[in-house]
Amino acid sequence: MILGSGSSLSSYLTGLLSAGRVIFSDREASQALGVSRGAFLDAAERLQRRRHLLRLRRGFYVVVPPQYLSWGAPPPSWYIDDLMRHEGRPYYVGLLKAAELHGATHQAVMQFQIVTDKRLPEIRAGRSVISFHFRKDIAAIESGVEEHKTDTGLMKISSVELTVLDLLRYPRASAGLDNVLTVLSDLSAKIDSQKLATLSASFERSVVQRLGHLLDRVGHADRTGPMLQRLSASPVALPWIGLDPGEQREPGRAPDRNERDDRWHVIVRRAPVADE
Repeated sequence: MILGSGSSLSSYLTGLLSAGRVIFSDREASQALGVSRGAFLDAAERLQRRRHLLRLRRGFYVVVPPQYLSWGAPPPSWYIDDLMRHEGRPYYVGLLKAAELHGATHQAVMQFQIVTDKRLPEIRAGRSVISFHFRKDIAAIESGVEEHKTDTGLMKISSVELTVLDLLRYPRASAGLDNVLTVLSDLSAKIDSQKLATLSASFERSVVQRLGHLLDRVGHADRTGPMLQRLSASPVALPWIGLDPGEQREPGRAPDRNERDDRWHVIVRRAPVADE
C-alpha cells in the first residue's frame, strides 16, 4: 500500500488526538496503516513541512494539534515523559521550570529544563527549547522526585527541596544568584527541613553551604538546621568558599572587607538582590 498525499497518515493523527494522544513511533504508525517504513517516512515528511507533525528523535513523533499550529508544537509537558521513556533514561523536570511549577511567581521560564543521567543535546520544538542537564548518580536523589499531573498524563518533577539544591548545583541554568534568591523568597516556606537535609547528603558541600547561606539571607534559617547539622558532622573541616563560584575578587578590594558568614563558611563579595 502506498500512502496518498499523506491523507491516510493525517487520518491516523486525527484518531490519535481524538484518543488524547500526541505521540507515536514510526513503527507503530507503519503497522497501524499497513505500509512500509519508507512510505510512512514520505508521508511524515510532507506533514512535517505543513507543521502538523514533529520528529523530536529518530522514530519518535509528536502530533501538533490545531490549537498549537502557530506555536509549532504542543507544550513539552504533554510528551516529555514519553520522550524520556523512548530514550530509555531516568529524568525529572527541574531547576527553574520546576520552581515555576511549584509556584515561584517571578518565573517565566524560556527553557523546559530536564535533569537526566546522559548528556543529550537540546531540542527545539516549535517555540519551546528542551535543555538537558547531566547528573550521573540520578538514583541517589530519587526520593526527591515527584509525579506531576499534566494535560495528557503525568511527568516527573523535582520536589521543592531538590529544586533549590539543583539551583545552586547548576548556576548557569539558574540565571544567576539574584534570580536564585528570588526563587528562594517564593519557595522557602514550602521546604521540609528534614527532606532537605536528607537530599543534601547527595550534593557537593559547596552547594549545601551556598544554599544554607541564601536560605538564611531570605529569613528561613529555621529550614536549614538539620542540613547544617549533617554538614557539620563530617570529620573534614568545612572550607571557606565564595558565594558566587564564578565571581572574581574585585581589584583593589581587601579580603577583610568582604561579608563573612561564619555559620556556613561563605564569603560574600557582592550581596545578591532579589527581584521585587
